[in-house]
Amino acid sequence: MSNNKTLTTKQQLRAIAAVAVMSFRIAPSAVAFKLLGSVVTALLPIATTYFAARTTTALASAYGNNPGAKSQVITYVLLTAALGLVMIIWSSFDTYIQAKMRYIVGARISNRMFEHFLSLDFWRYDDKQTADLYDRAKKFSAFYAWVFDRIAMIVSQVIAIVSAVAALLSVNWMLALFVLISVIPGIYVQFKLSRRQAKIWNENVEVRRSLNLIEWDLLQPRLIGELRLYGMVKHLLRLRTDLHDKDEKQRIDVERQVLPLTLLSNLIETGAEVVALIWVSLKIINHHQPLGQFLFIQQITNRAMTSAAGLVATISSIDEDIANLFDYEQFMKLPLHHNGSHKLASIPEEIVVKDVSFRYPGKDSPEVLREISLDIKRNQHVAFVGENGAGKSTLVKLLTGLYSPTSGEILLDNVPLQEIDLSTWHRQLGVLQQDFIAYGFATARDNVRFGDIESKSDEQRIDAALQEAEASDFIRKLPKGLDSFVNNWMEDEERTKGVELSGGQWQRLALARNFYRNAPVIILDEPTSAIDALAESRIFKRLFDNRKRTVITISHRLSTIKKADKIYMLEDGAIVESGTHDELIALKGKFYHMFESQLR
Repeated sequence: MSNNKTLTTKQQLRAIAAVAVMSFRIAPSAVAFKLLGSVVTALLPIATTYFAARTTTALASAYGNNPGAKSQVITYVLLTAALGLVMIIWSSFDTYIQAKMRYIVGARISNRMFEHFLSLDFWRYDDKQTADLYDRAKKFSAFYAWVFDRIAMIVSQVIAIVSAVAALLSVNWMLALFVLISVIPGIYVQFKLSRRQAKIWNENVEVRRSLNLIEWDLLQPRLIGELRLYGMVKHLLRLRTDLHDKDEKQRIDVERQVLPLTLLSNLIETGAEVVALIWVSLKIINHHQPLGQFLFIQQITNRAMTSAAGLVATISSIDEDIANLFDYEQFMKLPLHHNGSHKLASIPEEIVVKDVSFRYPGKDSPEVLREISLDIKRNQHVAFVGENGAGKSTLVKLLTGLYSPTSGEILLDNVPLQEIDLSTWHRQLGVLQQDFIAYGFATARDNVRFGDIESKSDEQRIDAALQEAEASDFIRKLPKGLDSFVNNWMEDEERTKGVELSGGQWQRLALARNFYRNAPVIILDEPTSAIDALAESRIFKRLFDNRKRTVITISHRLSTIKKADKIYMLEDGAIVESGTHDELIALKGKFYHMFESQLR
């Protein structure tokens, strides 16, 4: 369903049933206990009210010295107390079951969501419609366990209303019908309010996303310097206020518009309760009803109206989340990334890019790569160069299998990449991009070890990787060396605070992770932009001197790429020149003019 539609009653009921079925499949015993609890929670108060009313009647009879009335009073008091004790014991068990239910069901649904999200086609992570759908589905996933609790409460409230009306029917059918009719306006008003609130929520997805991004930026210590220097703090605070007002004001306006109807429905319910009490009072005065019936009618009428109000409030509180169930279901139906079945048994001897063109998904997306053809032999060192936006990073994404060509094909030893089990290809790759991951929650050791998490940690390999990345010196100076947290917001059990690394230090640590992986094919996309030129030159010299690895690199530094066996110059998504450094310089074409200042 689209994000601006409200749910029909039929859709709501189907959604509630879907939540119940999903929960039962995950934790059947907990769900059964929860349903039993809903029945007990609804009926016990009515039974307690019944015996309390009988106690009142027996007390009046005992006051009039009727024989046997005293023993009835004691019996009813004991029964009322016993029911109260059962309610207390049951509530304790119910609290435990609820906590267990939230843990089991919530974790399972959340895990399913994460697994599905991380297995989608890669292009969906750049797709706005997928992002919007994911935001709404994620909200349902986060509140799933809470939603089930509310559904159990709805069941309990429905049973309470039905049993209260049934109890009133035992006294007078017209009274029961009168009370039932009086709660309908309140239910209608609350439903109307909740539908409009849910519609506003879905319409303002982008407003809240902008608001969240602004708040995230405002609370990032590393960004405060630039925000202050550019005078952005007050501007962003004003923008935050405007967006918050835009989101909240619409909801408040809806509540204001519905306020007269809410007051009217409340007056109808209060009037109905007064009429019911006057009716029973007159019946008692005329000796047509026992004295305890006043308490019974008053409590049951109040419970019917309270349960109705609670029912509407509960449905209103989950209406938005129930609506998001359809987004969750739609999101979970998104097709997963197709993975080939051919497994790479060894390192490819040749990577061939054959007439590859590519455009990002979308009707109006421009062509990013145009008829790219090249081949990379095993242990060969190649470089991609070109201005920003030439298509270099996109070509890397195609080589790694994250994207599939729009036309043409990529072959590994004559096998199309689309037919290969990508996990077996990825095991051969060590990829370090500009936007590498900095694992701030982990130690320096872990940041290196995560390069090959499937293997047992190897201290010698870690040391060698740090040496290759020229990271050993600054790692030794950390408070606890490799065991130091590399984030100043973290501290270990001994209260030793972590250290904030510079951009260049982070790049060296990420490069060490790549070297620790010890992959036969290394792809480096501007991985050393924050490292000084001399250190970068030494790092790449060691890389290019090692003829046991295939190295593919993207860089704007001539010192980095000049030793490559072959350089491909890209412009507007096409290869315009290729050859060795000396050949391209001698050509005095686009490559020469791009690096002319560095040559001087």
